[in-house]
Amino acid sequence: MPKPSSFSIDPYVVDTLMQDLVGHDHRPSAFIVYLFFLRRCGQQAGAVSQASLAQIAEGTGLSRRAVQDAIGLLRRRKLLGVSADTPTAVPEYEVRHPWNETRRRAVQK
Repeated sequence: MPKPSSFSIDPYVVDTLMQDLVGHDHRPSAFIVYLFFLRRCGQQAGAVSQASLAQIAEGTGLSRRAVQDAIGLLRRRKLLGVSADTPTAVPEYEVRHPWNETRRRAVQK
């Protein structure tokens, strides 16, 4: 049996983002979808993953409607970028890490 690959999460995701999405926004589904893409894309900035709503729903255990709502919130919060060549194409998702950008800008000043 193959050993599962390791998966690490930036402490900010657990310490701050989880409380914000689950506690403040009352949207645990958004946190679950964010983790789904974080696992698929990794911590690498600019990495993308292509997935249909059905694949995301199956991978998270959420309904398609919950996935759609979660993606909408993550897009509004600029935590997830979504692009597709045509309206019917399977989208590409980019996990964004805005807290890293803030830290990077503060260090550069």
